[in-house]
Amino acid sequence: MRRFLLFIILLLIISCLAVLITIPALATQYYGKASPALNITQHFQYAAKILWHNSVISQAANPYGIEQNFEIINGETPYQIAERLENQELIVDSEAFITLLVYTGMDTNLMPGTYKLSPSLSMQSIAGILQDTRASQILFVVLPGWRAEEIAASLPSSGLFIAEEVFLRAVESAPPQIVDADNAMSSEGFLFPGSYLISRDLTANELITELTLNFASNLTPEIKAGFAAQGLTVYDGVKLASIVEREAVVAEERTMIASVFLNRLQAGQMLQSDPTVQYALGYDSVNQIWWKNPLTYADLEIDSPYNAYIYAGLPPTPISNPSLESLEAVAFPDITPYYYFRARCDGSGLHAFAETYEGHLANGCE
Repeated sequence: MRRFLLFIILLLIISCLAVLITIPALATQYYGKASPALNITQHFQYAAKILWHNSVISQAANPYGIEQNFEIINGETPYQIAERLENQELIVDSEAFITLLVYTGMDTNLMPGTYKLSPSLSMQSIAGILQDTRASQILFVVLPGWRAEEIAASLPSSGLFIAEEVFLRAVESAPPQIVDADNAMSSEGFLFPGSYLISRDLTANELITELTLNFASNLTPEIKAGFAAQGLTVYDGVKLASIVEREAVVAEERTMIASVFLNRLQAGQMLQSDPTVQYALGYDSVNQIWWKNPLTYADLEIDSPYNAYIYAGLPPTPISNPSLESLEAVAFPDITPYYYFRARCDGSGLHAFAETYEGHLANGCE
């Protein structure tokens, strides 16, 4: 009896070993070597899953389907992409597609861009196409309030072939004359936020032209007239809008915040804006962000022409690239008696406004 039990145990061990060897071997036979990023357990797990999904992976969603455009947006996860592929009926099973991507390692090489895909293709073919860096166009996104360095930092994963340092050197040049800011020192402030469907082969200068042309098309005669009514040139209007963009957490407060800064400028007071200090400080290597928060009292004393706590007037250049809403807030501000504002103590992102310094102090958190 004892020998029989030992024999059964040995047989089970041999069977398990056979399974452990056979499943990865079969997966390799059908789909090639597994991604080196997978550990031993993951290798077996995804080998088993890909064999389970084998018939689905080789199946076309619709053999008679019509080719259509499919866009991968910068920052999308493989899971989001797989779900959209299934929703557009280009594949039959998003889970099977993810299994294929992870097993092969293709999940790390999905390139942003616009692709021509057909539901008559197998999942393997579609996965291969989405690795193609030759997709003609990509979707490039600039978020409101980004500084040029943040735009540059998004380039390596964007699908564009522009080096960060090349882009930043190009930004140092004045924008095209079409933006109507003759005294602009650089293109900072005119790199208009938005989503751009652009050629993958754009150069740094061409990308800047694309962004600044969009700025010019949004700078309406009404906004220019609004700037003038506040005693501002276009460049000064953009400078102030770039500060408002960084100060306003709640969009509805933009016009109120703009009114405070305009009141202070007209009264000859310093702007005393934290984002100008954050811009002067540059990259916060501790928290790995460009906008250090919170600031210390020592930070507020940094000797920089951008520091609106120690230098009067507007900074030398915009400190971010403002949205249309922030440009409009400066052109058409609320009319208020306020000269001060600070964050409310309830964490809402809203601000408490005050006419006097005493009122400003009274708005502080206990």
